[in-house]
Amino acid sequence: MGHPKAVKDKYAFTKEEWLQSVEINPRTGKEIHTKNYFYESKKWPALAEVLDIDMKSLAAIIEKPNSRFAYLKRQVNNSVVQYIDKLNLAGIAKQVESHRYYPTGEINANILGLTDLDAQGIEGIEKSYNDYLQGQNGSKRVRKDRLGNVIDNIEILKERKAAGNLQLSIDQRIQAEAYSQLKLAVEINEATSGSIVVIDVKSGEIYAMANYPSFNPNDREQYQPYKLRNRAITDTFEPGSTVKPLVVASALVNGKADIDEVIDTSPGWMHIGGRRVRDGKNLGKIDLAMILKKSSNIGVSKLALRLQPDQLQQTFANFGFGNDTGIALIGESVGRLPLRKRWSDFELATMSFGYGITTTTLQLAKAYAILGSGGVEYPISILKNTSPAVGEQVIPRQIAREVVAMMEGVSQKGGTAPQAKVEGYRIAGKTGTSRKAEAGGYGDDYVAVFAGLAPISNPRFAIAVMINEPQGDRYYAGDVAAPVFSAVMKSALLLTHIRPDDENERYTLLE
Repeated sequence: MGHPKAVKDKYAFTKEEWLQSVEINPRTGKEIHTKNYFYESKKWPALAEVLDIDMKSLAAIIEKPNSRFAYLKRQVNNSVVQYIDKLNLAGIAKQVESHRYYPTGEINANILGLTDLDAQGIEGIEKSYNDYLQGQNGSKRVRKDRLGNVIDNIEILKERKAAGNLQLSIDQRIQAEAYSQLKLAVEINEATSGSIVVIDVKSGEIYAMANYPSFNPNDREQYQPYKLRNRAITDTFEPGSTVKPLVVASALVNGKADIDEVIDTSPGWMHIGGRRVRDGKNLGKIDLAMILKKSSNIGVSKLALRLQPDQLQQTFANFGFGNDTGIALIGESVGRLPLRKRWSDFELATMSFGYGITTTTLQLAKAYAILGSGGVEYPISILKNTSPAVGEQVIPRQIAREVVAMMEGVSQKGGTAPQAKVEGYRIAGKTGTSRKAEAGGYGDDYVAVFAGLAPISNPRFAIAVMINEPQGDRYYAGDVAAPVFSAVMKSALLLTHIRPDDENERYTLLE
Protein backbone atom coordinates (compact mmCIF):
# COMPACT_ATOMS: atom_id res chain seq x y z
CA MET A 1 0.00 0.00 0.00
CA GLY A 2 3.02 2.32 0.31
CA HIS A 3 3.00 5.29 2.64
CA PRO A 4 -0.39 7.09 2.73
CA LYS A 5 1.04 10.10 4.52
CA ALA A 6 3.68 10.62 1.83
CA VAL A 7 1.03 10.50 -0.90
CA LYS A 8 -1.19 12.92 0.98
CA ASP A 9 1.65 15.37 1.55
CA LYS A 10 2.49 15.32 -2.15
CA TYR A 11 -0.92 16.40 -3.38
CA ALA A 12 -2.47 18.31 -0.45
CA PHE A 13 -1.74 21.84 0.69
CA THR A 14 -0.20 22.48 4.09
CA LYS A 15 -1.27 25.54 6.07
CA GLU A 16 1.83 27.37 4.85
CA GLU A 17 0.74 26.81 1.22
CA TRP A 18 -2.77 28.28 1.55
CA LEU A 19 -3.44 31.25 -0.69
CA GLN A 20 -5.33 34.24 0.68
CA SER A 21 -6.95 37.37 -0.64
CA VAL A 22 -5.84 40.71 0.77
CA GLU A 23 -8.79 43.06 1.21
CA ILE A 24 -9.45 46.55 2.49
CA ASN A 25 -12.40 48.41 3.96
CA PRO A 26 -12.12 51.72 2.07
CA ARG A 27 -14.08 53.55 4.79
CA THR A 28 -11.41 52.78 7.35
CA GLY A 29 -8.66 53.47 4.86
CA LYS A 30 -10.27 56.74 3.78
CA GLU A 31 -10.14 58.04 7.33
CA ILE A 32 -6.41 57.30 7.44
CA HIS A 33 -5.99 58.88 4.02
CA THR A 34 -7.64 62.16 5.03
CA LYS A 35 -5.41 62.37 8.11
CA ASN A 36 -2.36 62.21 5.83
CA TYR A 37 -1.19 59.00 7.52
CA PHE A 38 -1.33 57.40 4.14
CA TYR A 39 1.49 59.53 2.72
CA GLU A 40 3.46 60.12 5.90
CA SER A 41 3.73 56.48 6.96
CA LYS A 42 6.25 54.15 5.34
CA LYS A 43 3.88 51.22 5.85
CA TRP A 44 1.48 51.98 3.01
CA PRO A 45 4.24 52.22 0.37
CA ALA A 46 5.59 48.94 1.78
CA LEU A 47 2.14 47.36 1.30
CA ALA A 48 1.93 48.66 -2.27
CA GLU A 49 5.39 47.31 -3.05
CA VAL A 50 4.83 43.81 -1.68
CA LEU A 51 1.51 43.53 -3.55
CA ASP A 52 3.01 45.02 -6.72
CA ILE A 53 0.49 47.89 -6.75
CA ASP A 54 1.49 51.49 -7.45
CA MET A 55 0.60 54.09 -4.84
CA LYS A 56 -1.83 55.95 -7.11
CA SER A 57 -3.89 52.79 -7.61
CA LEU A 58 -3.87 52.06 -3.89
CA ALA A 59 -4.96 55.64 -3.12
CA ALA A 60 -7.80 55.36 -5.67
CA ILE A 61 -9.11 52.22 -3.95
CA ILE A 62 -9.01 53.85 -0.53
CA GLU A 63 -10.84 56.96 -1.76
CA LYS A 64 -13.83 55.01 -3.13
CA PRO A 65 -16.97 56.56 -1.63
CA ASN A 66 -19.38 54.43 0.40
CA SER A 67 -17.49 51.20 -0.29
CA ARG A 68 -17.08 48.68 2.52
CA PHE A 69 -15.00 46.11 0.63
CA ALA A 70 -12.37 45.98 -2.09
CA TYR A 71 -9.78 43.40 -3.16
CA LEU A 72 -6.20 44.56 -3.18
CA LYS A 73 -4.80 41.25 -4.44
CA ARG A 74 -6.12 37.71 -4.91
CA GLN A 75 -4.36 34.44 -4.09
CA VAL A 76 -1.40 35.81 -2.18
CA ASN A 77 1.02 33.30 -0.67
CA ASN A 78 1.59 32.93 3.07
CA SER A 79 4.98 34.64 3.26
CA VAL A 80 3.51 37.84 1.80
CA VAL A 81 0.52 37.63 4.17
CA GLN A 82 2.85 37.30 7.16
CA TYR A 83 4.75 40.40 6.03
CA ILE A 84 1.47 42.34 5.71
CA ASP A 85 0.44 41.23 9.21
CA LYS A 86 3.60 42.80 10.60
CA LEU A 87 2.72 46.12 8.96
CA ASN A 88 -0.40 46.20 11.18
CA LEU A 89 -2.39 48.53 8.91
CA ALA A 90 -5.94 49.59 9.75
CA GLY A 91 -8.68 48.39 7.40
CA ILE A 92 -6.65 45.50 5.97
CA ALA A 93 -8.14 42.00 6.16
CA LYS A 94 -7.27 38.58 4.78
CA GLN A 95 -9.34 35.60 3.76
CA VAL A 96 -8.29 32.08 2.80
CA GLU A 97 -9.22 31.29 -0.81
CA SER A 98 -9.75 27.92 -2.43
CA HIS A 99 -7.91 27.23 -5.65
CA ARG A 100 -7.08 24.36 -7.96
CA TYR A 101 -3.79 22.54 -7.58
CA TYR A 102 -2.56 20.57 -10.61
CA PRO A 103 -0.17 17.79 -9.51
CA THR A 104 1.10 17.05 -13.03
CA GLY A 105 1.95 20.68 -13.82
CA GLU A 106 2.94 21.37 -17.42
CA ILE A 107 2.61 17.72 -18.53
CA ASN A 108 -1.20 17.81 -18.63
CA ALA A 109 -1.70 21.58 -18.68
CA ASN A 110 -2.96 21.92 -22.25
CA ILE A 111 -5.54 19.17 -21.72
CA LEU A 112 -6.82 20.14 -18.29
CA GLY A 113 -6.60 23.89 -18.81
CA LEU A 114 -7.15 26.01 -15.72
CA THR A 115 -9.67 28.12 -13.83
CA ASP A 116 -9.73 31.83 -13.13
CA LEU A 117 -9.54 33.34 -9.65
CA ASP A 118 -13.23 32.61 -9.12
CA ALA A 119 -12.87 28.91 -10.04
CA GLN A 120 -14.51 29.32 -13.45
CA GLY A 121 -12.92 27.17 -16.16
CA ILE A 122 -11.21 29.27 -18.83
CA GLU A 123 -9.26 26.65 -20.81
CA GLY A 124 -9.28 22.94 -21.63
CA ILE A 125 -11.33 20.35 -19.74
CA GLU A 126 -11.94 22.95 -17.04
CA LYS A 127 -13.79 25.13 -19.55
CA SER A 128 -15.50 22.40 -21.58
CA TYR A 129 -16.95 20.75 -18.48
CA ASN A 130 -17.16 23.79 -16.21
CA ASP A 131 -20.87 23.47 -15.33
CA TYR A 132 -20.61 19.73 -14.73
CA LEU A 133 -17.54 20.04 -12.51
CA GLN A 134 -18.96 22.95 -10.53
CA GLY A 135 -22.46 21.74 -9.83
CA GLN A 136 -24.93 24.34 -8.59
CA ASN A 137 -26.42 25.54 -5.34
CA GLY A 138 -30.07 24.97 -4.72
CA SER A 139 -32.65 27.39 -3.36
CA LYS A 140 -36.01 27.04 -1.69
CA ARG A 141 -38.77 29.21 -0.20
CA VAL A 142 -39.21 28.70 3.56
CA ARG A 143 -41.26 30.09 6.45
CA LYS A 144 -39.42 31.30 9.55
CA ASP A 145 -40.49 32.24 13.05
CA ARG A 146 -39.71 35.60 14.66
CA LEU A 147 -36.32 34.26 15.83
CA GLY A 148 -35.27 33.31 12.32
CA ASN A 149 -35.70 29.58 12.69
CA VAL A 150 -37.05 27.65 9.69
CA ILE A 151 -40.40 26.14 10.60
CA ASP A 152 -41.69 25.11 7.18
CA ASN A 153 -40.30 24.30 3.71
CA ILE A 154 -42.72 25.80 1.21
CA GLU A 155 -41.24 24.95 -2.20
CA ILE A 156 -38.02 24.13 -4.05
CA LEU A 157 -37.05 26.99 -6.36
CA LYS A 158 -33.92 25.39 -7.83
CA GLU A 159 -32.65 21.87 -7.35
CA ARG A 160 -29.19 21.49 -5.89
CA LYS A 161 -26.81 19.69 -8.21
CA ALA A 162 -23.68 18.08 -6.82
CA ALA A 163 -20.36 18.71 -8.52
CA GLY A 164 -19.49 15.97 -11.01
CA ASN A 165 -16.35 13.85 -11.28
CA LEU A 166 -14.56 13.11 -14.54
CA GLN A 167 -12.21 10.21 -15.18
CA LEU A 168 -9.96 10.82 -18.16
CA SER A 169 -8.74 8.05 -20.45
CA ILE A 170 -5.20 9.46 -20.20
CA ASP A 171 -2.60 6.98 -18.94
CA GLN A 172 -0.36 9.28 -16.90
CA ARG A 173 2.70 7.09 -17.41
CA ILE A 174 2.39 7.27 -21.20
CA GLN A 175 1.44 10.95 -21.03
CA ALA A 176 4.59 11.80 -19.09
CA GLU A 177 6.78 9.94 -21.58
CA ALA A 178 5.01 11.55 -24.53
CA TYR A 179 5.52 15.04 -23.11
CA SER A 180 9.15 14.36 -22.22
CA GLN A 181 10.05 13.01 -25.68
CA LEU A 182 8.14 15.76 -27.47
CA LYS A 183 9.78 18.51 -25.43
CA LEU A 184 13.21 17.01 -26.11
CA ALA A 185 12.57 16.82 -29.86
CA VAL A 186 11.29 20.40 -30.09
CA GLU A 187 14.27 21.75 -28.16
CA ILE A 188 16.95 19.66 -29.93
CA ASN A 189 15.61 20.59 -33.36
CA GLU A 190 15.01 24.22 -32.36
CA ALA A 191 11.40 23.90 -33.52
CA THR A 192 8.69 26.38 -32.59
CA SER A 193 6.21 23.81 -31.26
CA GLY A 194 5.02 20.22 -31.40
CA SER A 195 2.19 17.87 -30.48
CA ILE A 196 1.61 14.16 -30.07
CA VAL A 197 -1.48 11.97 -29.66
CA VAL A 198 -1.68 8.30 -28.60
CA ILE A 199 -4.97 6.48 -29.30
CA ASP A 200 -6.09 3.02 -28.23
CA VAL A 201 -6.99 1.45 -31.59
CA LYS A 202 -9.51 -0.92 -30.01
CA SER A 203 -11.58 1.67 -28.15
CA GLY A 204 -10.88 5.16 -29.49
CA GLU A 205 -9.69 6.29 -26.04
CA ILE A 206 -6.86 8.81 -25.92
CA TYR A 207 -4.01 7.54 -23.77
CA ALA A 208 -1.81 10.60 -24.25
CA MET A 209 -2.13 14.06 -25.75
CA ALA A 210 0.85 16.33 -25.21
CA ASN A 211 1.95 19.70 -26.53
CA TYR A 212 5.03 21.86 -26.31
CA PRO A 213 5.47 24.64 -25.34
CA SER A 214 3.31 24.18 -22.27
CA PHE A 215 2.90 26.01 -18.96
CA ASN A 216 2.59 25.33 -15.26
CA PRO A 217 -1.04 26.06 -14.27
CA ASN A 218 0.05 26.38 -10.62
CA ASP A 219 2.13 29.44 -11.56
CA ARG A 220 -0.08 32.26 -12.80
CA GLU A 221 2.94 34.25 -13.92
CA GLN A 222 3.39 31.72 -16.75
CA TYR A 223 -0.04 32.61 -18.14
CA GLN A 224 0.72 33.40 -21.79
CA PRO A 225 -1.88 32.78 -24.52
CA TYR A 226 0.47 31.00 -26.94
CA LYS A 227 1.35 28.43 -24.26
CA LEU A 228 -2.27 27.67 -23.38
CA ARG A 229 -3.42 26.18 -26.69
CA ASN A 230 -4.03 22.47 -26.97
CA ARG A 231 -2.17 22.38 -30.27
CA ALA A 232 -3.10 18.76 -30.91
CA ILE A 233 -6.69 19.87 -31.59
CA THR A 234 -6.36 23.55 -32.53
CA ASP A 235 -3.35 23.80 -34.88
CA THR A 236 -3.76 22.58 -38.45
CA PHE A 237 -1.07 21.67 -40.97
CA GLU A 238 -0.72 20.03 -44.36
CA PRO A 239 -0.10 16.36 -43.53
CA GLY A 240 2.22 15.67 -46.44
CA SER A 241 2.97 12.07 -47.32
CA THR A 242 1.24 10.67 -44.23
CA VAL A 243 -1.94 10.58 -46.38
CA LYS A 244 -0.40 8.26 -49.00
CA PRO A 245 -1.63 5.07 -47.27
CA LEU A 246 -5.15 6.53 -47.44
CA VAL A 247 -4.76 7.16 -51.18
CA VAL A 248 -3.66 3.55 -51.69
CA ALA A 249 -6.70 2.47 -49.65
CA SER A 250 -8.97 4.65 -51.81
CA ALA A 251 -7.61 3.13 -55.04
CA LEU A 252 -8.21 -0.38 -53.66
CA VAL A 253 -11.69 0.48 -52.30
CA ASN A 254 -12.78 1.94 -55.64
CA GLY A 255 -11.31 -0.89 -57.72
CA LYS A 256 -8.70 1.32 -59.38
CA ALA A 257 -5.71 -0.79 -58.28
CA ASP A 258 -4.86 -4.40 -57.48
CA ILE A 259 -3.02 -5.42 -54.34
CA ASP A 260 -0.10 -6.91 -56.27
CA GLU A 261 0.01 -4.25 -59.00
CA VAL A 262 3.31 -2.80 -60.22
CA ILE A 263 3.46 0.84 -61.30
CA ASP A 264 6.13 2.35 -63.52
CA THR A 265 7.43 5.58 -61.96
CA SER A 266 10.18 6.15 -64.55
CA PRO A 267 11.91 8.48 -65.17
CA GLY A 268 11.24 9.82 -61.66
CA TRP A 269 9.21 12.84 -62.75
CA MET A 270 6.10 13.65 -64.76
CA HIS A 271 4.31 16.72 -66.10
CA ILE A 272 0.73 17.15 -64.90
CA GLY A 273 -1.24 20.12 -66.19
CA GLY A 274 1.92 21.91 -67.24
CA ARG A 275 3.60 21.47 -63.85
CA ARG A 276 6.10 18.92 -62.62
CA VAL A 277 5.73 16.26 -59.94
CA ARG A 278 8.87 14.34 -59.06
CA ASP A 279 10.48 11.78 -56.80
CA GLY A 280 13.88 12.11 -55.17
CA LYS A 281 15.22 9.65 -57.75
CA ASN A 282 14.00 7.29 -60.43
CA LEU A 283 12.46 4.33 -58.60
CA GLY A 284 11.46 2.49 -61.76
CA LYS A 285 8.75 -0.17 -61.55
CA ILE A 286 7.51 -0.58 -57.97
CA ASP A 287 4.54 -2.19 -56.22
CA LEU A 288 2.13 -0.44 -53.83
CA ALA A 289 4.14 -1.35 -50.73
CA MET A 290 7.28 0.13 -52.29
CA ILE A 291 5.36 3.31 -53.14
CA LEU A 292 4.81 3.75 -49.41
CA LYS A 293 8.26 2.57 -48.36
CA LYS A 294 10.01 5.02 -50.70
CA SER A 295 7.23 7.65 -50.42
CA SER A 296 6.89 7.92 -54.19
CA ASN A 297 5.01 11.04 -55.32
CA ILE A 298 4.86 9.67 -58.88
CA GLY A 299 3.40 6.33 -57.80
CA VAL A 300 0.71 7.81 -55.58
CA SER A 301 -0.14 10.54 -58.11
CA LYS A 302 -0.78 7.89 -60.79
CA LEU A 303 -3.15 6.13 -58.38
CA ALA A 304 -4.93 9.40 -57.55
CA LEU A 305 -5.42 10.29 -61.21
CA ARG A 306 -7.32 7.03 -61.70
CA LEU A 307 -9.84 8.19 -59.12
CA GLN A 308 -12.67 10.65 -59.45
CA PRO A 309 -12.06 13.64 -57.15
CA ASP A 310 -15.17 12.84 -55.12
CA GLN A 311 -13.91 9.28 -54.56
CA LEU A 312 -10.67 10.49 -52.99
CA GLN A 313 -12.52 13.18 -51.04
CA GLN A 314 -14.93 10.57 -49.69
CA THR A 315 -12.07 8.34 -48.56
CA PHE A 316 -10.43 11.24 -46.71
CA ALA A 317 -13.80 12.08 -45.13
CA ASN A 318 -14.26 8.45 -44.08
CA PHE A 319 -10.95 8.70 -42.24
CA GLY A 320 -12.17 11.80 -40.40
CA PHE A 321 -10.59 14.67 -42.33
CA GLY A 322 -12.64 17.86 -42.60
CA ASN A 323 -14.76 17.04 -39.56
CA ASP A 324 -14.46 17.24 -35.80
CA THR A 325 -13.28 14.10 -34.03
CA GLY A 326 -16.10 14.06 -31.49
CA ILE A 327 -13.75 14.72 -28.59
CA ALA A 328 -16.05 17.54 -27.41
CA LEU A 329 -13.34 19.96 -26.33
CA ILE A 330 -13.70 23.68 -26.94
CA GLY A 331 -11.37 25.04 -29.60
CA GLU A 332 -11.08 21.97 -31.81
CA SER A 333 -10.39 22.73 -35.47
CA VAL A 334 -11.94 20.59 -38.22
CA GLY A 335 -9.09 21.26 -40.64
CA ARG A 336 -9.68 21.79 -44.34
CA LEU A 337 -10.92 19.24 -46.85
CA PRO A 338 -11.94 21.15 -49.98
CA LEU A 339 -15.17 19.87 -51.50
CA ARG A 340 -15.77 21.04 -55.04
CA LYS A 341 -16.80 19.52 -58.34
CA ARG A 342 -13.88 20.59 -60.49
CA TRP A 343 -10.29 19.72 -59.76
CA SER A 344 -7.29 20.07 -62.01
CA ASP A 345 -5.14 16.97 -62.42
CA PHE A 346 -2.28 18.76 -60.69
CA GLU A 347 -4.48 19.62 -57.68
CA LEU A 348 -5.63 16.01 -57.42
CA ALA A 349 -2.04 14.77 -57.63
CA THR A 350 -0.72 17.14 -54.98
CA MET A 351 -3.65 16.32 -52.69
CA SER A 352 -2.55 12.67 -52.92
CA PHE A 353 0.70 13.56 -51.16
CA GLY A 354 -0.85 15.87 -48.59
CA TYR A 355 -0.97 19.37 -50.07
CA GLY A 356 -4.14 21.47 -50.31
CA ILE A 357 -5.73 19.81 -47.27
CA THR A 358 -5.09 20.45 -43.59
CA THR A 359 -5.54 18.33 -40.51
CA THR A 360 -4.78 18.30 -36.80
CA THR A 361 -2.53 15.88 -34.94
CA LEU A 362 -5.61 14.30 -33.36
CA GLN A 363 -7.35 13.85 -36.73
CA LEU A 364 -4.25 12.18 -38.17
CA ALA A 365 -3.94 9.83 -35.19
CA LYS A 366 -7.62 8.98 -35.58
CA ALA A 367 -7.16 8.17 -39.29
CA TYR A 368 -4.36 5.73 -38.47
CA ALA A 369 -6.41 4.24 -35.64
CA ILE A 370 -9.09 3.44 -38.23
CA LEU A 371 -6.51 1.62 -40.35
CA GLY A 372 -5.27 -0.29 -37.30
CA SER A 373 -8.76 -1.35 -36.25
CA GLY A 374 -9.47 -3.05 -39.57
CA GLY A 375 -11.37 -0.07 -41.01
CA VAL A 376 -13.57 0.52 -37.96
CA GLU A 377 -14.09 4.07 -36.71
CA TYR A 378 -14.50 4.17 -32.93
CA PRO A 379 -15.72 7.34 -31.18
CA ILE A 380 -12.70 9.35 -30.02
CA SER A 381 -12.84 10.00 -26.30
CA ILE A 382 -10.66 11.68 -23.71
CA LEU A 383 -13.01 10.38 -21.02
CA LYS A 384 -12.74 6.80 -19.80
CA ASN A 385 -15.34 4.63 -21.50
CA THR A 386 -17.87 3.20 -19.08
CA SER A 387 -19.04 0.58 -21.58
CA PRO A 388 -17.44 -1.20 -24.55
CA ALA A 389 -16.95 1.10 -27.54
CA VAL A 390 -19.14 0.49 -30.57
CA GLY A 391 -17.54 1.33 -33.91
CA GLU A 392 -18.65 1.81 -37.50
CA GLN A 393 -17.04 0.07 -40.47
CA VAL A 394 -15.94 2.89 -42.80
CA ILE A 395 -13.64 1.01 -45.20
CA PRO A 396 -13.52 -2.73 -45.92
CA ARG A 397 -11.68 -4.74 -43.30
CA GLN A 398 -9.50 -6.61 -45.76
CA ILE A 399 -8.28 -3.44 -47.46
CA ALA A 400 -7.37 -1.81 -44.14
CA ARG A 401 -5.37 -4.93 -43.22
CA GLU A 402 -3.55 -4.98 -46.55
CA VAL A 403 -2.57 -1.30 -46.35
CA VAL A 404 -1.23 -1.72 -42.80
CA ALA A 405 0.88 -4.66 -43.95
CA MET A 406 2.34 -2.49 -46.75
CA MET A 407 3.33 0.24 -44.29
CA GLU A 408 5.80 -1.97 -42.43
CA GLY A 409 8.50 -1.28 -45.02
CA VAL A 410 8.70 2.41 -44.04
CA SER A 411 10.72 1.59 -40.90
CA GLN A 412 12.81 -1.14 -42.53
CA LYS A 413 16.14 -0.77 -44.31
CA GLY A 414 15.72 1.51 -47.31
CA GLY A 415 12.52 3.05 -45.96
CA THR A 416 12.06 6.71 -45.04
CA ALA A 417 11.98 6.16 -41.26
CA PRO A 418 14.32 3.49 -39.86
CA GLN A 419 14.41 5.51 -36.64
CA ALA A 420 10.73 4.73 -36.09
CA LYS A 421 11.53 1.07 -35.33
CA VAL A 422 10.59 -0.26 -31.90
CA GLU A 423 12.81 -3.00 -30.56
CA GLY A 424 10.94 -6.29 -30.29
CA TYR A 425 7.85 -5.03 -32.15
CA ARG A 426 6.82 -4.65 -35.77
CA ILE A 427 5.46 -1.23 -36.64
CA ALA A 428 3.55 0.27 -39.57
CA GLY A 429 3.90 3.97 -40.27
CA LYS A 430 4.46 6.82 -42.69
CA THR A 431 6.53 9.99 -42.75
CA GLY A 432 5.36 13.37 -43.93
CA THR A 433 7.62 16.39 -44.48
CA SER A 434 5.79 19.34 -46.01
CA ARG A 435 6.62 22.96 -46.68
CA LYS A 436 4.50 25.46 -44.78
CA ALA A 437 2.12 27.54 -46.84
CA GLU A 438 2.48 31.31 -46.82
CA ALA A 439 1.02 34.19 -48.79
CA GLY A 440 1.61 33.54 -52.48
CA GLY A 441 2.87 29.96 -52.16
CA TYR A 442 5.17 27.95 -49.90
CA GLY A 443 8.05 29.21 -47.76
CA ASP A 444 11.24 27.72 -46.38
CA ASP A 445 9.77 26.37 -43.13
CA TYR A 446 8.68 22.75 -42.75
CA VAL A 447 6.33 20.59 -40.74
CA ALA A 448 7.71 17.14 -39.88
CA VAL A 449 5.08 14.47 -39.19
CA PHE A 450 5.13 10.77 -38.43
CA ALA A 451 2.06 8.60 -37.88
CA GLY A 452 2.02 4.88 -37.23
CA LEU A 453 0.69 1.76 -35.52
CA ALA A 454 2.01 -1.12 -33.46
CA PRO A 455 2.24 -4.01 -33.12
CA ILE A 456 1.44 -5.05 -36.68
CA SER A 457 0.41 -8.56 -35.60
CA ASN A 458 -2.48 -7.07 -33.60
CA PRO A 459 -2.48 -3.23 -33.56
CA ARG A 460 -3.09 -1.65 -30.17
CA PHE A 461 -1.93 1.96 -30.44
CA ALA A 462 -1.94 4.63 -33.13
CA ILE A 463 0.41 7.58 -32.62
CA ALA A 464 0.78 10.82 -34.57
CA VAL A 465 3.69 13.20 -33.94
CA MET A 466 3.95 16.73 -35.38
CA ILE A 467 7.06 18.91 -35.06
CA ASN A 468 6.52 22.46 -36.32
CA GLU A 469 9.33 24.34 -38.07
CA PRO A 470 12.41 22.29 -37.15
CA GLN A 471 15.60 24.19 -37.95
CA GLY A 472 18.89 23.19 -39.51
CA ASP A 473 19.57 20.41 -42.00
CA ARG A 474 17.69 17.75 -40.01
CA TYR A 475 14.12 18.73 -40.83
CA TYR A 476 12.91 15.49 -42.39
CA ALA A 477 10.21 13.60 -40.50
CA GLY A 478 12.30 10.43 -40.43
CA ASP A 479 14.95 12.27 -38.41
CA VAL A 480 12.76 14.60 -36.34
CA ALA A 481 9.36 13.01 -35.66
CA ALA A 482 10.06 9.28 -36.09
CA PRO A 483 12.35 8.96 -33.02
CA VAL A 484 9.59 10.46 -30.85
CA PHE A 485 7.14 7.89 -32.20
CA SER A 486 9.60 5.09 -31.47
CA ALA A 487 10.26 6.09 -27.86
CA VAL A 488 6.63 6.74 -26.98
CA MET A 489 5.30 3.64 -28.74
CA LYS A 490 7.86 1.47 -26.95
CA SER A 491 6.78 2.86 -23.57
CA ALA A 492 3.09 2.47 -24.39
CA LEU A 493 3.48 -1.15 -25.44
CA LEU A 494 5.66 -2.12 -22.48
CA LEU A 495 3.57 -0.28 -19.90
CA THR A 496 0.36 -1.94 -21.10
CA HIS A 497 2.04 -5.37 -21.28
CA ILE A 498 1.59 -5.93 -25.01
CA ARG A 499 3.62 -8.98 -26.00
CA PRO A 500 6.33 -8.57 -28.66
CA ASP A 501 5.70 -9.64 -32.24
CA ASP A 502 7.18 -12.77 -33.69
CA GLU A 503 9.19 -11.68 -36.75
CA ASN A 504 7.46 -14.35 -38.80
CA GLU A 505 3.99 -13.83 -37.33
CA ARG A 506 1.34 -12.81 -39.77
CA TYR A 507 -0.89 -9.82 -39.17
CA THR A 508 -3.61 -11.48 -37.06
CA LEU A 509 -6.40 -9.50 -38.73
CA LEU A 510 -5.59 -11.47 -41.87
CA GLU A 511 -6.68 -14.68 -40.22
